[in-house]
Amino acid sequence: MDRKLKIGFIGLGQRGAAYGMTDGSIGLLGNVLKNSDDAIVTVICDKYQERLDAAAKKIVEHGYDMPMQTQNYKDVMNAGIDAIIISTSWDMHVKVALEGMKAGIPVAMEVGGTHSIEDCWKLVDCYEETGTPIFFMENCCYNKDEALVTSLVRNGVLGELAYCQGYYCHDLREEIAGGIDTHHYRLKEYMEHNCENYPTHELGPIAKLLNITSGNRFTKLVSMASKAVGMKSYIAKNPKYSAPERLGNAEFKQGDVVTTMIQCENGETVFLKLDTTLPRLYERGLTASGTEGFYCQTTRAVILDDGTVDHEMTSYKDMFHTQDNYDRYLPDDWRTITPEQIKAGHGGMDYIMLKHFFRCLKGNKPMPIDVYDAVTWMCVTALSEQSIAQGCMPVEFPDFTRGKYKTRKTVDTMDYPVIKE
Repeated sequence: MDRKLKIGFIGLGQRGAAYGMTDGSIGLLGNVLKNSDDAIVTVICDKYQERLDAAAKKIVEHGYDMPMQTQNYKDVMNAGIDAIIISTSWDMHVKVALEGMKAGIPVAMEVGGTHSIEDCWKLVDCYEETGTPIFFMENCCYNKDEALVTSLVRNGVLGELAYCQGYYCHDLREEIAGGIDTHHYRLKEYMEHNCENYPTHELGPIAKLLNITSGNRFTKLVSMASKAVGMKSYIAKNPKYSAPERLGNAEFKQGDVVTTMIQCENGETVFLKLDTTLPRLYERGLTASGTEGFYCQTTRAVILDDGTVDHEMTSYKDMFHTQDNYDRYLPDDWRTITPEQIKAGHGGMDYIMLKHFFRCLKGNKPMPIDVYDAVTWMCVTALSEQSIAQGCMPVEFPDFTRGKYKTRKTVDTMDYPVIKE
């Protein structure tokens, strides 16, 4: 398919179109417009008219025709489009995706967890019944650091992996409280649930490293939540939120720090941490520990068991940024990316992610993050909620592939180099 793909956009808030944000680079709409060789946005949908107006203005300012506008996502399915991008609130992701798949329209679905294992099975069943492609937009799988460690693992540099960890540490207190004015869905989520509510940024890249759903699977999970005091403290200190008629009397169920351990069938273990309602620096903390070496995203360090490092005496400070010595392992996407593409969204990973989605659609190729990956990562939210509610008891992982993980092959669309040293 050489022509440009016609895209329907559903959900035009902060993630969809950077509505109300000074930094437009976090919005997916801007990144689709940057991928102008591949796609054009012909239909936009949101339940708030002010968001529709802002998105339409942005599209026209980029030199495109005025898109069709609707507040009913079902209208998008009948608008002659080639694909749907879903960036609604978390609770609408599955509902809209199912509608698109049943209509035979390929779907790109934004990330987030789900509180319903039943919804996960609905996605799997719908895909297996319709064959409609669905792509899970976990942009961290396309980030430079994650691409590097994936290439190191694919090339055997770290040996056999035994343990991985990842964090979603992000001070979101203003975003959560601000939801009273911006309609941001996180406010309701943090008031009503206690779980690992945003697992896929840290877990997605780890699952790819461990070949989860393609020769390996998660088998068991245990989660634990701290007390919930961060949001109440933050609101009490902020006059714009502290009045009783605002959020002064609000109660929050979501623990400030949630930790999760996952067991894999092939023997590896995974540690996750969610930390979003206390003051701290942003950190994803991807770590991969293998028989031949160790990767740490926080320090940007690669430490190998090759005799060059004194593992007792060498300090972490000495190892800061040693991953820069391994740039030859980066895929072409990161070797050839331009400054403009890096600025397009989240340091370039949004641009690369969408480029791969469009490329797979045009070439009729399997999605690199497909429905089985999506539900396996998303369901951590539901399972962690169960584990916490049951006194931190272990919870079994469903096998959404129904045994196919034993023979499924990992799909890599990034061009990881093969390096022999």
